[in-house]
Amino acid sequence: MDKLLFSPLSQNLQGELLVDDLTKALYATDASVYRKLPKAIAYPKNIADLKILVAFANEHKISLIPRTAGTSLAGQCVGEGIIVDVSKHFTEIIHLDKEKKQIKVQPGVVRDELNQYLKPYGLFFGPNTSTSNRCMIGGMVGNNSSGTTSIQYGVTRDKVVSMNCILSDGSEVCFSDLDKKAFEAKTNEKSLEGEIYSLLHAELSNPKNKTNIDAEFPKASIHRRNTGYAVDELLNNNVFGTNGEDFNLCKLLSGSEGTLAFTTEITLQLDDLPPSLSAMVATHYRTLEDCLSDVAPVMQHNLHTCEMMDKVILDCTKNNRAQLANRFFVSGDPAGILMLEVKANSEEDLKKQLEGLLHTIEKSGLSYANPVLIGNQINKAIELRKAGLGLLGNMVGDRKAVACIEDTAVALEDLKEFIGEFTQIMKDYGQDAVYYAHAGAGELHLRPILNLKKSEDVALFRSITTDVAKLTKKYKGSFSGEHGDGIVRAEFIPLMIGKPNYELLKRIKSVFDPHNIFNPGKIVDAFPMDKSLRYEIDRKEPAIKTLMDFSDSEGILKAAEKCNGSGDCRKSHNMTGGMCPSYHATKNEKDTTRGRANALREFLTNSDKPNQFDQKELKEVFDLCLSCKACASECPSNVDVATLKAEFLYQYQEVNGYPMRSKLFAYNTKFNKMGSKFPSFTNTVYKSRIFGGLLKKTSGVATERNLPEVYHFNFKKYLKKKKQENTQILKRVALYIDEFTKYLDIEVGKDAIELLCKLGYDVQLFYVESGRTYLSKGFLREAKSLVKRNMVKLKKVLDQNIPIVGLEPSAVLSFRDEYKRLHNDKELLDNLASRTFLIEEFLALEIKKGVVDATSFTDETREVKIHNHCHQKALSDQKVTFDVLNLPKNYKVTIIPSGCCGMAGSFGYEKEHYDISMQVGELKLFPAVRKSSAETIIAANGTSCRHQIKDGTKRDAQHPVSILRHALII
Repeated sequence: MDKLLFSPLSQNLQGELLVDDLTKALYATDASVYRKLPKAIAYPKNIADLKILVAFANEHKISLIPRTAGTSLAGQCVGEGIIVDVSKHFTEIIHLDKEKKQIKVQPGVVRDELNQYLKPYGLFFGPNTSTSNRCMIGGMVGNNSSGTTSIQYGVTRDKVVSMNCILSDGSEVCFSDLDKKAFEAKTNEKSLEGEIYSLLHAELSNPKNKTNIDAEFPKASIHRRNTGYAVDELLNNNVFGTNGEDFNLCKLLSGSEGTLAFTTEITLQLDDLPPSLSAMVATHYRTLEDCLSDVAPVMQHNLHTCEMMDKVILDCTKNNRAQLANRFFVSGDPAGILMLEVKANSEEDLKKQLEGLLHTIEKSGLSYANPVLIGNQINKAIELRKAGLGLLGNMVGDRKAVACIEDTAVALEDLKEFIGEFTQIMKDYGQDAVYYAHAGAGELHLRPILNLKKSEDVALFRSITTDVAKLTKKYKGSFSGEHGDGIVRAEFIPLMIGKPNYELLKRIKSVFDPHNIFNPGKIVDAFPMDKSLRYEIDRKEPAIKTLMDFSDSEGILKAAEKCNGSGDCRKSHNMTGGMCPSYHATKNEKDTTRGRANALREFLTNSDKPNQFDQKELKEVFDLCLSCKACASECPSNVDVATLKAEFLYQYQEVNGYPMRSKLFAYNTKFNKMGSKFPSFTNTVYKSRIFGGLLKKTSGVATERNLPEVYHFNFKKYLKKKKQENTQILKRVALYIDEFTKYLDIEVGKDAIELLCKLGYDVQLFYVESGRTYLSKGFLREAKSLVKRNMVKLKKVLDQNIPIVGLEPSAVLSFRDEYKRLHNDKELLDNLASRTFLIEEFLALEIKKGVVDATSFTDETREVKIHNHCHQKALSDQKVTFDVLNLPKNYKVTIIPSGCCGMAGSFGYEKEHYDISMQVGELKLFPAVRKSSAETIIAANGTSCRHQIKDGTKRDAQHPVSILRHALII
């Protein structure tokens, strides 16, 4: 039925319109607790497409739900109509007016990318959300976002100069400043725009309405106030008030959540870049009461940041790989920390501000530790705080910190008393709550911990929200500070602003959108806040058997459910990190960690098949996952899609069979072993245009790829020779010769043996096939059997109390990662994880101990650029490679800020993935390599990475071990 309805629309659009089950499932949720299955998803290419969508919506009485990054916490961008995703095509920075310090952008421009563009001009867009590396300006305007900087730079509403919009009748309008005369002229226009201004003139000129607004709306001193439409802001101008400001309808549209018009362009007022010098005091408190008591005094200073984290948030960061290093400043076990930042343009001024702030803190005497952070330390602390919301989704099990009352804002003088009463409400409900966020703005993100799969907790969801709404009203606060009303809070708007004011909002919605096509159920005529939840209530969950062990998440379904939709995986390649490489290339939601986790959750939960994994939609959504494992560390909830994919492939192939090409790649080591017996013949065949070409064609390998050569080499004999040259013995090490080193990268193995021996180590060799090729292709039975055999051999090495040092990251790091899901001897696995090292990790530790130093290496000057393997970035640390390559004292070493190289084992060899593979390489890696001089050494410790660099740039990359071996002078 949907296909018949939407077929004409699809043909008329220049962009895309999708109605398939997978895409609809992906867009059924955002970062909230809600789920509504849309009828279609549109990706409009231009304004003409948007007009066609508006006409279609009016004709067929179907709604349009605008969406950018889909990170809304209140359910703003879920709905049962057409989701209109502008994040793919409406991404242009249109014009910068340097004199006025204004910029015009389309709604799909990412906030941090905008600021990257503006930095050379000494300007920036101030509002700064925790999602700033992927949230988009359209969404920020829709929610009136603010973030950590609002105490200094205000909220989004303060920065919107003008907005180009499409109204519900398809007309194009521009909302901007109007003086009294221009406003009155607008009211006389015979158009929908004229009707809007006419209604507003009538309503806001009415003294009774003015009185109601003044009496019932949140206190004007609360700059974070998004409860309902901001009609209170429309009174502060020369049309309806006494101040000299012009009337600007953008103040109403900001925070309207796409319910009034469809935005196509936004002009923003910019600020000068903040002062260049900064310092942050992180005050530690034993009680929340003490923490909150200090907020008002410290806010007397010119703070740029006044943020709070509580114990719940801090405890979450203990188990997040990416955040452990950012906890460096945390002392003891604080109940709360205030992060207080001052900025200045001179060291003298900064010192003066810091001394004054510390004096105030010390005078109160409530904190027990006050470390001062500077430079990159501040960035690390801010990253820790930013990760907070996502980390809450990493709580194991069904009880989660639920976003419902997390957006309350009160006047600063009311904050302590408000929190005291809030805490009592939580105690009355027997609840633990999370206290976190923007203390300096009078707003804390307060979240009860509930299981919304259970009816009794859904009842609590409503009753707690109701009671806190009443408490917020008591203090004349805003129930929606920065995250908007959406579904979760819109139902409480009549309570918050009074029924007469609520009726005014309804009349405004009616004149803008008489047929209710724009994002219905939000702000007015709200959907029930306890319906359409992400999970079916009191449903018996399906029993899902897996071969891998997912007990750390209470099963694979809950591992997928850890994704709360925060959308960290939607950041582009212009941001730091590698998640998700295929999304960087395609910009498709299905190619994000969130998309894959949502799809897995959706189809596992609702499948009636004997094997719930037997879904073509899941095959599609995992197809472009490169198993880079960036999500395992960069996703705040640690959703490890590479592991989910391995289990899916196994389960799917058990039903549908194992493809021949997958078998060739999975059993690649056995074929390499056979080929290595006659390497000259094998390599001749591989290089032959006829025979090599036929081999690629029949096996589904991209013709553009060079097949890796195989070798036969006696490492044992070579080691014996090098040991004879060793004049000193430092310690024993087991050098792990993995399957890639043994048959494909023998020079790397030889260089490692020579390097370690010449540095004085007593080397013994350890051979096993890691199982990486089995894991990557979902051959989990074979992988599990191999792991069992390997653990017997590994135990013998571990019993010798010597470290195991490996060369290929994807092989050696599997000992610390996937082996834990395929073997049940936890003690042995923990011992293995603690005694297994990348060779760079091992050497970096030896450097720290002073065992290895620069005297063994050349003083020649060379430039080295590093591209590290994805698994090292996710499971280890890039800095170890940087440190060891800095051993030669005149080597100038830099790390290329690249994500995944794009090869990802067999992925880049597969003909249907070749183009995506090369697109990923072209994002950062290839250009960085090409820009380097011919004399620059390119370091890459992954065998796949070296092949990708060769195919993409014609440059030879070397393993760090080989670089160090060539730099030896002993």
